[in-house]
Amino acid sequence: MSSWVLGFQEMDKTQLSVVGGKGLNLGELSKIEGIHVPEGFCVTTDGFKKAIEQNEIYHTFLKHLATLNAEDREQISEISRQLRQIITQVEVPSELVKEVTRYVEHLGEQHSYAVRSSATAEDLPHASFAGQQDTYLNIIGVAEILNHIKKCWASLFTERAVIYRIQNGFEHSQVLLSVVIQRMVFPQASGILFTADPITSNRKLLSIDASYGLGEALVSGLVSADNYKVQEDKIVEKRIGTKKLAIFGRKEGGTETLQLEPIQQDSQTLTDDQILQLARIGRQIEAHFGKPQDIEWCLVDDTFYIVQSRPITTLYPIPEANDEENRVYVSVGHQQMMTDAMKPLGLSFFLLTTPAPMRKSGGRLFVDVTPMLSVPSSREMIIEALGKSDPLIKDALKTAVAKDNFIKMVQVEGRAPNPNVFTSNIPEQIDPTIVADLIEKYEGSLEILKANIQLKTGTGLFDFILEDLQELRKILSDLDSMKVITAAQNATEWVNEKMNEWLGEKGVADTLSQSVPNNITSEMGLELMDVADVIRPYPEVIDYLQHVKKENSLEKLGQFEGGQVAKEAILAYLNKYGMRCAGEIDITKNRWMEEPSILVPLILSNIKNFEPNEASRKFEQGKHEALKKEEELLERLKQLPDGERKATEAKQKIDVIRNYIGYREYPKYSMINRYFVYKQALLKEAEELVRLGVLLEKEDIYYLSFEELLELVRSKRLDYAIINTRKDEYKLYEKLTPPRVITSEGEIITGKYKRENLPANAMVGLAVSAGVIEGRARVILKMEDANLEDGDILVTAFTDPSWTPLFVSIKGLVTEVGGMMTHGAVIAREYGLPAVVGVENATKLIKDGQRIRVHGTEGYIEIL
Repeated sequence: MSSWVLGFQEMDKTQLSVVGGKGLNLGELSKIEGIHVPEGFCVTTDGFKKAIEQNEIYHTFLKHLATLNAEDREQISEISRQLRQIITQVEVPSELVKEVTRYVEHLGEQHSYAVRSSATAEDLPHASFAGQQDTYLNIIGVAEILNHIKKCWASLFTERAVIYRIQNGFEHSQVLLSVVIQRMVFPQASGILFTADPITSNRKLLSIDASYGLGEALVSGLVSADNYKVQEDKIVEKRIGTKKLAIFGRKEGGTETLQLEPIQQDSQTLTDDQILQLARIGRQIEAHFGKPQDIEWCLVDDTFYIVQSRPITTLYPIPEANDEENRVYVSVGHQQMMTDAMKPLGLSFFLLTTPAPMRKSGGRLFVDVTPMLSVPSSREMIIEALGKSDPLIKDALKTAVAKDNFIKMVQVEGRAPNPNVFTSNIPEQIDPTIVADLIEKYEGSLEILKANIQLKTGTGLFDFILEDLQELRKILSDLDSMKVITAAQNATEWVNEKMNEWLGEKGVADTLSQSVPNNITSEMGLELMDVADVIRPYPEVIDYLQHVKKENSLEKLGQFEGGQVAKEAILAYLNKYGMRCAGEIDITKNRWMEEPSILVPLILSNIKNFEPNEASRKFEQGKHEALKKEEELLERLKQLPDGERKATEAKQKIDVIRNYIGYREYPKYSMINRYFVYKQALLKEAEELVRLGVLLEKEDIYYLSFEELLELVRSKRLDYAIINTRKDEYKLYEKLTPPRVITSEGEIITGKYKRENLPANAMVGLAVSAGVIEGRARVILKMEDANLEDGDILVTAFTDPSWTPLFVSIKGLVTEVGGMMTHGAVIAREYGLPAVVGVENATKLIKDGQRIRVHGTEGYIEIL
């Protein structure tokens, strides 16, 4: 067997580094019984390596390219051009010339061939590299084939391929190119077949695009192809495109674009029988590769030829379940304001904390809501409850329920499944001292945990944590706690509804809930302003903080005048809030206590934007506005018919809001506190494993589940392939966007806002904090990148409690995820910030620095 050239039949699955993704898949396809693949061979990566190995100029340029990032467009363009020029001028190794000549003579020198690039980082499960390298069609003769092999090699350095590699973390020197040489077929029709619908991700729905002639017309966007949808061997949808042009191969080589006859332009490219035959071929190929495929096909004289098949890399994975069909799953991340991927230990801890029936998928968690949707008595309750946290989930669930027979309705005797995971319908008669009592109880419980965990090591630590997680679950489901939160939510809804009905005023509860007591999250934002006040008088400390790097600790602060005072203020803040961070429900995320430098830009921003003592002024101003609003409402209500009763009722509800809405933030604070205690204890165990040489670094435990970590501590043995695989998976999951609602068929069901009479080009979302504000949009995806000025409007994907210190500097808030009672909405109301959440793709549609208007009462954004 030659090391330069391999026939399709000679390849095996281990040879990705030799023949690249495209070549490897063609080799596999050619071995599937009944699948027709045009004959061909691959020029292995050895040919490319040999051709450039002695070329010093090539290697110099390559080293320079490795130092650039995706923003260095001009340099990338010039170096890429130089590299392409070098490659097209190299001499093809003589051994390779001989082998290519031998294979072409065997297949028929008079035939025409497709010459196609096949990179080693192509058609992978986590990166398709689709369209990054070049393909040449209808090439005739050995000399021309050799010339086009060099052109394919050179296409490794097209600008788009270089930038794609940089963005996806591939080293240029590690990606090599093989070239596929394949007998041309001259089809009457060709196209693409997706074995899962690329629009909805439904794995049961197969999608076929078809047009006349070669597929290049379709790929290059010259024609509107036909589209056929097939489900369970039935054509369920057909869209016939107008196909004015087609590309055909010419006998003398090359291709030509021809105008189609008017009768052909609107005719169906494939017959119904051909559509179904092609769908069956697609399912056979999918079964062979074991995952959904993107397949290129050609039709020649009633025979389908397959010229490529690659995994579809853009599909969101189906939540892991035991082969259960017809299930509906709702994203936990959209409820928790954390749609980022989580590492395995983070997923594991959240699963140990919650009683809800959850499934893992793409590094996120999803709740199986099918049991509640299938029972009439709980269906409406669960849809309404989830709708409060995200209206787009509510609309998507209504769509799922309406699907023909998707959810089997179950008549259950007695009680419906308990939807207490999300809501609790509890009366509002509550002991007024209950909030203080609950906080005191949980603080005491935390101190006991901190003392007792110090004594635990080894497997005993894991038993202890499992036991304490039961205590945490009790805290999170405490009936008194639920009463307080539900009473506050119910009172908020009542006030908004009744004041709109009686006084024609919308969203008044937003003003009434400003500066309430016992809100641990909003206090956190104000207390960081107090830290800024401590540091403000010391210019040397401010200068040091402006240049502080992640690796520089707070230890050096003591060298400067006022440094010790500043350090003590920061540490006191961290002792209270240091367990918080962005994405804090993932126990593996770096906490502020572990990386205090995250807070430095926020402290500096507070020094720049505010006068001393601004925190108490802000709080008092909010309180004044709330009480003034209350007084005004009660006065107006008294003027109405039956006014005294209405005013008395409203006063009672307003008191419930003022006394209890702040507590809404406390249970999560309690949970994150406990998580940090567990994490510190587990990292001590990890340090011991590093000392023993079992682990390379302590953070590697993040890629194991709780049970796997327990087994590691017990056995002191680890297969590092598991860690490396999980790290690769996590990188892939980070790039995925989780859906709000997904079914067991992989179908992503999207919701829509049902709104009318909005201005043209308005971006619609959910109104969560009343008021209208104009200002500069600051699009910020990481808290530590914030550079805010007073009056800016924060635009981000989601906010959890860790973002609160930013809220003191802004005048409005826009997020892609969220609902009426999610953290960002609660704090926006308490700080009096107009806010609109659940604005899909806000961080892409709004550009940093644009002036925007946020309509927090009506729920939309305008770009000015």
